[in-house]
Amino acid sequence: MKIVFIGTVEFSKKVLTRLIERGNNVVSVITLKRSGFNADHALLSGICRRNKIHCFFADDRSEKEITRYVRGIRPDLILCVGWSRLLSKELVSVPRLGVVGYHPALLPRNRGRHPLIWALALGLRETGSTFFMMDAKADSGDIISQRKISICYSDNARSLYDKVARTAIRQIDEIMEQFENGTINRIQQRHSHASYWKRRYEQDGVIDWRMPSGGIYNLVRALTRPYVGAHFLRRGKKITVWKAAEVTRSGVENCEPGKVLAVYKNGSFVVKTGSDCIRVLERDPHVTIKTGEYL
Repeated sequence: MKIVFIGTVEFSKKVLTRLIERGNNVVSVITLKRSGFNADHALLSGICRRNKIHCFFADDRSEKEITRYVRGIRPDLILCVGWSRLLSKELVSVPRLGVVGYHPALLPRNRGRHPLIWALALGLRETGSTFFMMDAKADSGDIISQRKISICYSDNARSLYDKVARTAIRQIDEIMEQFENGTINRIQQRHSHASYWKRRYEQDGVIDWRMPSGGIYNLVRALTRPYVGAHFLRRGKKITVWKAAEVTRSGVENCEPGKVLAVYKNGSFVVKTGSDCIRVLERDPHVTIKTGEYL
């Protein structure tokens, strides 16, 4: 099979690497040189160069240009993994076997933007890894492989990202074998059960100390690396929090949310929240915080 691969993030690179390792005939990669949207953007030109695969940069290209380019290749299959743009109906119709898309959630639930971030921010206990046949709508095509993934209290964006990637790599092996053998199984989504997550903006990552400690903990772990980080403002300056922990302190019932209750030698500090306390363990920049001040 002649395969065109579309993707532009760290996760895309992992899947592309696996396709190359297993000897699949990837003839072209469509990607971006830069991305203002994807914090986990990865440049795929290096892996293309090493494996003599044509790399097509789509940064300033129109959908018609991309479709024309793909038509010239006449691929049997397109794999689209880690791509924030919708593909047009014309492009989806080009490959003989269709376009395989990917979404790290249990479709049809939780379609839409930032699925790993939302799963952690909402404190969910499980998510999923779903490959599906793409159509012109978002995350709505027939499912061809789906696995459940548990989310532990200790998981954060990095550990969940890696957990999902490991699962997807195992699925890729199964899916490609099925395409090669003509045994791919398609399961239509129950659209009446669908739900959608919205796009997140910078204000969605603001720490409000009036939030419950659990909500702040979830927000911090959801937005930590490889994402942009949760943050708060101190004297007009943005402080990014990469790691935090829920803590319980007695005798703080009458303290207002946002009050710094303790500062430790390693620079970490405890803040009163809407319920209990949060210990900020890692932040950037490492400004001096004082006991008794309000954030």
